[in-house]
Amino acid sequence: MTLAVAELYVFVLAGFVGFQIITRVPPLLHTPLMSATNMISAISLVGSLVVAGADRGTLSTVLGTIAVTAATINFVGGYIITDRMLKMFSAKKAGAK
Repeated sequence: MTLAVAELYVFVLAGFVGFQIITRVPPLLHTPLMSATNMISAISLVGSLVVAGADRGTLSTVLGTIAVTAATINFVGGYIITDRMLKMFSAKKAGAK
């Protein structure tokens, strides 16, 4: 099995396992899980930066750049949503409506 086929196999398997795990999470655990997935997004952002800058060819650089963009959107959006959810549970300040 060539290296590219092995990498594709790992990618598809990781996607399948991730989908199975996320779909089985109860709604009560969604907010803590989202905070944890923001850390995973940061790790995938670092990995995509490595791929984009590895200079292994044009296709690798383009796919790495797309991965950097997607991971950044996921990372920033996750923190914005988590912050917004946590603000719903914070105590209101005196004088605020």
